[in-house]
Amino acid sequence: MARLPDFSHPSLTQLLLEPKFPWEFIQMGNCGSPIETEAGWLVLTHGVGPMRRYAIGALLLDLHDPQRVLGHLPEPLLEPAEDERVGYVPNVVYTCGAIVHAGQLVVPYGFSDSGVAIASVPVPELLDALLSGGPC
Repeated sequence: MARLPDFSHPSLTQLLLEPKFPWEFIQMGNCGSPIETEAGWLVLTHGVGPMRRYAIGALLLDLHDPQRVLGHLPEPLLEPAEDERVGYVPNVVYTCGAIVHAGQLVVPYGFSDSGVAIASVPVPELLDALLSGGPC
């Protein structure tokens, strides 16, 4: 369950989003700071689904009212590849944030506590998927 803090009252939070898709049913949260785009605040999320499988997702919040969710990917943006599933903590991908470079969202990530890699996706493609409710 993700919550947006009320910075005028630090002890208060407001429910922003609850798990909606199977890949995030057990747990969900954010991965790093939101990224400002022309379409809204891009937020990477982590989701934990069946068999404790961790995946990375994304949502889009309104620029002027970040309590308003504009889009939420129905499928993970990034999930463990076959060769990333074995390690100290198996079946897991995780990140602490991403950057935009040359129109690409660049996501450094760790997998199964055994290695690191970098993934990227064109920002316009990701924003289109978020706004249409489709996969990226």
